[in-house]
Amino acid sequence: MISLSSAGPARGPRAGAVDALRGAAVVWMTAFHFCFDLSFHGFWRQNFLGDPLWTLQRTAIVSLFVFCAGLGQALAVGQGQDWARFWRRWRQVAGCALLVTAGSWWLFPRSFIYFGVLHGLAVMLVVARLTAGAGAGRWLWPLGALAVASPWLAGALLQDGALAPLFNGPALNWLGWITRKPVTEDYVPVFPWLGVLWWGMAAGHWAQRRRPHWLALGQGHAALRPLAWLGRHSLPWYMLHQPVLLGALALLSAWLHGG
Repeated sequence: MISLSSAGPARGPRAGAVDALRGAAVVWMTAFHFCFDLSFHGFWRQNFLGDPLWTLQRTAIVSLFVFCAGLGQALAVGQGQDWARFWRRWRQVAGCALLVTAGSWWLFPRSFIYFGVLHGLAVMLVVARLTAGAGAGRWLWPLGALAVASPWLAGALLQDGALAPLFNGPALNWLGWITRKPVTEDYVPVFPWLGVLWWGMAAGHWAQRRRPHWLALGQGHAALRPLAWLGRHSLPWYMLHQPVLLGALALLSAWLHGG
């Protein structure tokens, strides 16, 4: 557990490998969303809700982003990041989450995003920060496994039970202990994803102790530098890429259909 009054240097050297891994997730996410937008505008109809080709990709992309967030938190704690800097970054994530909710409500009023990936990260980052030192990171492996398994355990316990409507409702479904998925365009509840973030933190602690040279790979290899740059700017890219893609395809659709 880390004290809320901990202090230290605000910055340390960039971990190029983590930036490059996050950049790879950004590229994959952008390609996925482009395919979704093509389907949304009727250019290439796909079943993004039921086809495993898309549902498994979505799970993998979110997992990679959340894992990278855990890696980043481990590195920040290892470099002595103080709480003031943590909260500055956290406010950026939380503010962008609110913008995502507003934008999705405008586009999809019946299925707007009220607890998507940024909303989930805003909650999970606080939990991660408070638990970052659990057993020097070693306890985060079993904690992560328990968190990943918890939705299936909760689903089995809640199935047809009196508490199922409470956990399925909007007041608690952000936890992820549900028996019925809510109707929303993006849903990243705390569980199981907190487990993936804890695994990322555990991996970050391990790499700092045992393989610190791995963390700088993205800086030294020319082929990885573009991905590392993209990974360092992942939040503005995340916020801007969908409006650009949707807007461009909307203009193309209007042009093809004569205005």
